[in-house]
Amino acid sequence: MTDEVCYAYCTAFLKIVSSGEKNVVLGHDLRPSSPRLSSACIAAIQDFGLNVVYCGALPTPALAFYAAKLGGPAVVVTGSHIPFDRNGIKFYRANGEITKVDELAIDNCSVELPDRIGINPLPQIEPTARELYLNRYVNFFGVDSLSALKLGVYEHSSVARDLLTDIIKKLGATVISLGRTNQFVPIDTEAVRSEDVVLARRWAEEYKFDAILSTDGDSDRPLIGDENGEWIKGDLVGILCARYLNAQTVVSPVSSNTIIEKVGWFNHVVRTRIGSPFVISAMKGGDGITVGFEANGGFILGNEIKIGDKVLEALCTRDALLPMLTLLTSIKEKSCKMSKLIGDLPRRYTASSRLESVSSCFSSGLISRCVHDFDYAVSILAPDLKCKMTLDTTDGFRAIFDNGDIVHLRPSGNAPELRCYTESDSSERAAELCVQCLQRINKIVINN
Repeated sequence: MTDEVCYAYCTAFLKIVSSGEKNVVLGHDLRPSSPRLSSACIAAIQDFGLNVVYCGALPTPALAFYAAKLGGPAVVVTGSHIPFDRNGIKFYRANGEITKVDELAIDNCSVELPDRIGINPLPQIEPTARELYLNRYVNFFGVDSLSALKLGVYEHSSVARDLLTDIIKKLGATVISLGRTNQFVPIDTEAVRSEDVVLARRWAEEYKFDAILSTDGDSDRPLIGDENGEWIKGDLVGILCARYLNAQTVVSPVSSNTIIEKVGWFNHVVRTRIGSPFVISAMKGGDGITVGFEANGGFILGNEIKIGDKVLEALCTRDALLPMLTLLTSIKEKSCKMSKLIGDLPRRYTASSRLESVSSCFSSGLISRCVHDFDYAVSILAPDLKCKMTLDTTDGFRAIFDNGDIVHLRPSGNAPELRCYTESDSSERAAELCVQCLQRINKIVINN
């Protein structure tokens, strides 16, 4: 992520999406490299002849929401949940995330670089984006809607750590700050680190919280722990959020828990490839209130929501705060524990993990062999299963065994990693399937 790379991609983005707008919203996460990369993007925007509205360190959905209000594009410098020594840029049109078609056009765009890229100090922060995002939730849920709840906020290096605390305090909750750090922590809400599992349980025991809240680095994916400090799977969070909002159509990737269909709450369930662009694309033309979410918990609101005289505008990108607040409001309204809210769902459990430093070439070759050799696939995925399996190649290799077990392999879309997703009727079995499958694959990687 050199100055030249940032400048080139930002210029290409503007060439593809710009059509008379005057302003470009720009913000970033708390990675140490993000301010410098932001400066390179600002140089590109200004050289393109547009005005930069610099909003500082803010959640990605807050920046996208503000850009939609202004009717212009947004540039967010963030590597999301990946390690601190990597980074990235997210691009937004005025109506939400760019599409896969946009991505291809940007990649193929010809850009001329200047002899020297002017890197200047960052401009003064425009505070409106922060206030709009805060008021979006305070106005919809209402002051004191979370009164009497005691909540922990695992702050780490989340860009929403201060804003999240401000919002839930305005909603009436008592908040205790936990685990703030000046070093970037790569929180992956689909593969929670073992140390964070231990931390949450310890905090729950010490403080007797109603829930623990956190997000990934750029705060478009929620991480919610119940009163026992048990982190809740993101797809379960999405299901409960969709139920609270009375959604008729739910769009989610194939890796999300099959509880979505089993609960029978939604008129239509649409399954897609993994990634918010695929979810958003499938949400278009949905029947009634249409929402989308991924296994990481990032929640996409496709329609304006009205509850009584309160209105929540659509936000066509992943958001972490909406699912958090709907679950908290639910336990307040039902006078129940968070674990009870989750426990009332059908008993299906998922697990996920990944092998790092695995090339996309190896991953693609492994999956191709599994597709063409079912006996080999079973030997890799679950050699203890003697039953038949059904194959789903929507995204990678997903095997649905006749006993209900599911094992799914897929190359990561943003890192040299091979991901494994599993599902079963017990949490122990789901975890066992995942761990043992990756152990077998790791032996192949080592031997190669």
